Amino acid sequence: MAGDTGALAPLRERNFRWFFVSSLINMAGSTMAPVALAFAVLEVSDSPKALGAVLAANSIPLVLFMLFGGVIADRLPRVLILRTGGLVLALTQGLAAGLIITDRAELWMLIVLEALNGVTLALVFPAFAAIMPQLVPRNMLQSANVLQSMSRGALRVVGPSIAALLVVTIGPGWALAVDALTWLVAALLLLRVVLPAPVRDGSSQSTFAELREGWSLFAGTTWLWVIVLAFGVLNMIHSGAFNTLGPVIAKDTIGAQGWGYIVSAESFGLLAMTGVMLRRRLERPLFFGMLGIATAGFPIVMLGADPELVPLVVLAFVAGAGIELFSLGWTLAMQEHVEERMLSRAYSYDALGSFVAMPIGQLAYGPLALAFGYRDVLIVSGIAYTAICLLTLVSASVRNLQRTPAEVTTHA
Repeated sequence: MAGDTGALAPLRERNFRWFFVSSLINMAGSTMAPVALAFAVLEVSDSPKALGAVLAANSIPLVLFMLFGGVIADRLPRVLILRTGGLVLALTQGLAAGLIITDRAELWMLIVLEALNGVTLALVFPAFAAIMPQLVPRNMLQSANVLQSMSRGALRVVGPSIAALLVVTIGPGWALAVDALTWLVAALLLLRVVLPAPVRDGSSQSTFAELREGWSLFAGTTWLWVIVLAFGVLNMIHSGAFNTLGPVIAKDTIGAQGWGYIVSAESFGLLAMTGVMLRRRLERPLFFGMLGIATAGFPIVMLGADPELVPLVVLAFVAGAGIELFSLGWTLAMQEHVEERMLSRAYSYDALGSFVAMPIGQLAYGPLALAFGYRDVLIVSGIAYTAICLLTLVSASVRNLQRTPAEVTTHA
């Protein structure tokens, strides 16, 4: 890949190797968790409102605490935050798994545990998103991010199908138990990652002063707030239409195993795109990224129009490739164009704006589908999703953003 020292070069960096292995193990369990949780809730209640309530219980604290997570991750060692968060998530997922396996789970219990997960993830996400520039030199950022995405895509190919198989054979609790174990192992492996403490400028700023500094960066960077504003709506649509109504439609048509195939097909598309991006430098990352992710509206339309397995699998594959193209483009834009000392706060404002309306989608789409019909709600939502993606390209700041020149440095 032009400008880099080879697709596998980041693996020569000691800290990245351990981080990579830790993430790989964690993702092995996390790819099973959404399928397992969705059908665990549907065992407790068949109502789409119940699933929406559990998903919203995670999303609401995720939104409320995200900005504070960004400040903390710019103050404290990011790897320490990841270790601590991993241990907490191992505990909460283990409790959920135990309740489901022993048939003691009630809806309120799952809601409480998902709320705890949401708080923890709000503190973990900004640290995870911003740690990569500390692990590899700038000229290896694309390769490092693609390797992460490739491993995630490979696991997402098999993880949802394995989770769906566990759901239909021995129950959803066992898939959550695997997720809990992987959180624990991943946290322990991060003990091998040793990074320098964050460099402070000597001034002592309050939390709110640091939040204002982050807001100034966010509001003054056009491409940043345009994309985040768009994803406030896009994630609401996707979480409500695809993640909430999708399993409900699947249960009555293609089944839990079929839904697992669709989620896995999306991961096949992601994996295919990472193979392409290992060999090509992504210029104009947001332009091509938004074109790519516009395809994520296609399977939503198909779910409403004609929920047949084969067309859905094909469209999910295309959407997965497009989602990965955007994900890489967005990551490179953030890591290359935002100062490292403020990167966690930038990611926290990104996540806040992007996730803030997700609970609305999760809570509203069940009643909307019951009131107006699944078909019409899904078709309109899918068309709107694609249109919003394309509308962001009206902004020259989004359309014309370029990569920065690679600077060759060394890491321990």
